[in-house]
Amino acid sequence: MAGIFKRGLQQGLQVTWTLGKVIFPITLIVTILQHTPVLPWIIDQISPIMGLLGLSGEAAVPLVLGNSLNLYAGIAAIVSFDFTVKEVFILAVMLSFSHNLFIESTVAARVGVSWWFISGIRVSLALISAVTINLLWNGGAEQAQYGLISASGVELNGWNEILLQGFQTAVVAVVQLALIVIPLMVVMQYLREKGWLTIFSDKFAPFTRMLGMEKNTSMTLVAGLTIGLAYGAGLMIQAVEEDGVSRRDMYLALIFLVSCHAVVEDTLIFIPLGIPVLPLLLIRLVTAILLTMTVAFFWRRIDNQKRKDTSHEHSYNTL
Repeated sequence: MAGIFKRGLQQGLQVTWTLGKVIFPITLIVTILQHTPVLPWIIDQISPIMGLLGLSGEAAVPLVLGNSLNLYAGIAAIVSFDFTVKEVFILAVMLSFSHNLFIESTVAARVGVSWWFISGIRVSLALISAVTINLLWNGGAEQAQYGLISASGVELNGWNEILLQGFQTAVVAVVQLALIVIPLMVVMQYLREKGWLTIFSDKFAPFTRMLGMEKNTSMTLVAGLTIGLAYGAGLMIQAVEEDGVSRRDMYLALIFLVSCHAVVEDTLIFIPLGIPVLPLLLIRLVTAILLTMTVAFFWRRIDNQKRKDTSHEHSYNTL
């Protein structure tokens, strides 16, 4: 037991170091930019296109903060303005797909999948969903009621306070990562060495096969679904190194997870905004399943065609 704990602890510290090198600088930079003219300038640039998404110009604020920071920053910005229920729902769906874009996409890319690929899917899903909801839903014109939360903000004076705030936020982000990842890796090491992961993978295999992946991808999917991309990346990295997850399956897993990671937590935190969260959950789940199955189908057809071409070429050369 002591050996399992030691190996799990070492794995957790290694993963924390790997992910912390990404999370710390990005969190520091974005937190500092939040208190400079840079983010307001970005907001001004994208405000004119908000109308195409069914949103007012002010909606650019929660979108920028939610994408550059996290869902909580986006929600804090939402309650600072008077939006309609439809606008809040559109913002919730968009941020569910593309929140914390820089950190989560960069961390997920550590498993070997292109950052541009991950970010491109997340942003595309956010934009397509917003346009679709705006065109198909004629309701939600009433004013949104934020019953359980309120806006809050801290005014910082001078670069010293801004830098201190950025440093503190970055440190807290890494500490929070360690508090989640290290115990998780110890538990996973125990389950792995006792054979429970094999049993679990077998139980989850029908779902992974339905999505077009092998059963050894199951832990990657469960980690992303329950604790998100950033914290689940540790298990993803370990899965690639130890479970033999193929490049194709990792791409498919991330296609699914960028649409539907941390699905319970990310859905529940929108309840205080007074919007219907069941449709939000269903949109993410259905989108993730259909998108992954579609990509897997075409990927399989392309691989089969390549094998046929190679086989024909081999037969010709043999003759």
